[in-house]
Amino acid sequence: MDTIISIINFVLIAGVIQGFVFNIFTIHITKKRVGWAVIYLNLTVLFISLNNLQAWLIEAGFSTNNFFFRELLVPWYMPIMPVFHAFLVYYLRIENSVKKYIRPAILIFSLEMIIRITLIAFVYYFIPERDNFLITNFTIFEEIFNALFHLLIFYECFKLVFKKKHLFPFILKYDDISWLRVILRLGSYVFILWILAIIIFNITGDRLAYYPLRLGTSVLLYWIGYQGFYRYHQVNDRISLRRSISSSKALRVNDHKLESSRDSSEYNTKHQKDFEKIDSYIIEKQSYLDPNLGLEELANQLDMSPTHLSKIINTYSDYNFSDYINSLRIQQAKKLLNDDSFCRYTIVSIGLECGFNSKSTFYSAFKKFTSQTPSEYRETTC
Repeated sequence: MDTIISIINFVLIAGVIQGFVFNIFTIHITKKRVGWAVIYLNLTVLFISLNNLQAWLIEAGFSTNNFFFRELLVPWYMPIMPVFHAFLVYYLRIENSVKKYIRPAILIFSLEMIIRITLIAFVYYFIPERDNFLITNFTIFEEIFNALFHLLIFYECFKLVFKKKHLFPFILKYDDISWLRVILRLGSYVFILWILAIIIFNITGDRLAYYPLRLGTSVLLYWIGYQGFYRYHQVNDRISLRRSISSSKALRVNDHKLESSRDSSEYNTKHQKDFEKIDSYIIEKQSYLDPNLGLEELANQLDMSPTHLSKIINTYSDYNFSDYINSLRIQQAKKLLNDDSFCRYTIVSIGLECGFNSKSTFYSAFKKFTSQTPSEYRETTC
């Protein structure tokens, strides 16, 4: 058992250090004006780190003989859900549509600190032998109240992500928010561990009940911090890239020349014109940038049968439909990767904005059409 506790304590302090490093790192590399989403994300990580640090110091035996500081347990966990909810609201860009809980959280946190300090002073000066019975009972009440407050906000976050997608259609163009669903599912398990810890501790008085909770919060700390920061910047990159592609960096019809391997005598003039019409339509409408573009959808847009469309593309591009669309996406990606003004954008963001739905499909297609990885191709530019 001692070995398991030591491992959990090690994971706990490692997560704390990682959290503080994350705070320093994100503020340092965000050279422009820091957005509210990044601020609230950093506060979420900071409060989890401070709460875990306080727990680790207590369990590791770093105590003091000073009565005031020994009893001053700061409820760092209290603002975690309110600031995470604020991050969620600003990340989804719905800050003007959804109620936030920052002010109530500040008020509750301040009141809890005032009450605790008052109780500590009262016990110190007026209670015989400084019996901390009042402080202990207040701590129990404080935790139960905060757990209920957190549960309310967690429910609001859950509803927002799973039930109210109509509020943030803009962000859904750039992020499927699957990572947020993972965070909330992990968060639900952490809540269960928290409730169990409160019940078991108040029945048995055994602080070991909190160890699974601390392990869970350490995992959550990593996921929230790095996924949140990575996704935030990826979305901003994609928004900026999409504007550039729409305005001046999109493929033009003349940029994309396909040479068929068939002899020109085999060509049907009408079908050749049909293909040129299809090719021009896809490029001018930037249909290839849609990761969900399918044969039937494009056929409906062009008012022709899927079978006829597929046959023309197969004949006059020497590609099947999927490879033909990917060839356009790769041409677009190469255009951006060749432009040194796009060096600040990640390769993944460029791939996603060129119509690929994942990093792996982008890299695989790029290698297929160029015999290079996107990173190798970009080395000559950036």
